[in-house]
Amino acid sequence: MSAPSNSAGAGKFPILCYITDRRSLSLTTASANVSVLAEKIALLAGSGVDWVQIREKDLSARQLTGLVRATLRCTLVQTHRDPDMPRIIVNDRVDVALTAGAGGVHLGERSLPVGDAKVVVRSRASAKNFLLGVSCHSLESVKSAAAGGADYAFFGPVFATPSKAAFREPQGLRRLAEVCRSMPIPVLAIGGITVENADKCFAAGAAGIAAIRLFQEAPEPAAVVAALRQMAL
Repeated sequence: MSAPSNSAGAGKFPILCYITDRRSLSLTTASANVSVLAEKIALLAGSGVDWVQIREKDLSARQLTGLVRATLRCTLVQTHRDPDMPRIIVNDRVDVALTAGAGGVHLGERSLPVGDAKVVVRSRASAKNFLLGVSCHSLESVKSAAAGGADYAFFGPVFATPSKAAFREPQGLRRLAEVCRSMPIPVLAIGGITVENADKCFAAGAAGIAAIRLFQEAPEPAAVVAALRQMAL
């Protein structure tokens, strides 16, 4: 399988992105979940995921900054690799991402416009190779993100998924392929991704996949990562 254009992934295909959800961890308190989430991220980093999107919307700026910094320390110790791998991406909070030394920020449809976020990032000399990504649910929104300077986009939900069932119908593989063909930036598929259907996303042109349960609930995450890498060859 030929790799799609993938400037945001430094040439690596596919990009495997774990999205966090500490509330789905089987623990009793929110504070305990924050601590264990950092350990879960380190485990998945050691298993070979490329990106981690920290998506904990209810945390304060102080709490989120602490979590990002703890994550960066844990992943560095766990992986013994390039300190930029896995790349830690913060959901929505450009200020926290820059302050904590993360590798990027992921914006939603109602977040700061990507062009404005880019201005903020450019004002920080220390923000080298900082990625700006956007969640998109239509070809038009992906085009807008690319025009605004986004480095990559998430597109979905591709398949049915419980977390999005109340909001929108699945986009399907045909729309995913249309978006991937039309865009100069890497597009990652999201929504209902499993080991059984991920190959269809790669075949449609996705530069990678992003998921919560696929990685977070895997009994053997290294085996999941290995299977995904193999099917993309």
